Amino acid sequence: MLKVLFLCTGNSCRSQMAEGWARHLKSDDIQAYSAGIASHGLNANAVAVMSEVGVDISSQHSKHVDELADVEFHYVITVCDSAAESCPTFLGNAKVIHKGFDDPPRLAREAATEEGAIEYYRRVRDEIRDYVHTLPDALEGN
Repeated sequence: MLKVLFLCTGNSCRSQMAEGWARHLKSDDIQAYSAGIASHGLNANAVAVMSEVGVDISSQHSKHVDELADVEFHYVITVCDSAAESCPTFLGNAKVIHKGFDDPPRLAREAATEEGAIEYYRRVRDEIRDYVHTLPDALEGN
């Protein structure tokens, strides 16, 4: 089984959603993890929009990448540009792949209404789902 780390800046939203989707859709092929360059806590809106589609990430927690130093990953997928730029060096044979997604909390700050803000989370949630659907096949070409 492939061990895949979804890495983001704060491990609060995008990487958490990616871990949730991978556990929900690909648990036969992928052992999914998520972490951040920092640990910002689990984003409540990310939990809410994942729950809307039947994926419960409420028991996941925000982790600093150092907490997973003993795990030998096959792949590290950076899901934000900042994490891609500051991705730590992973020992072993982990292949680092960048697949960036928009930052829902940043986009939501510009929304006129709360419903408008949550739509950003839904859009990114669905984009991440679509990407996770392509795994692990999409990893083999990288």
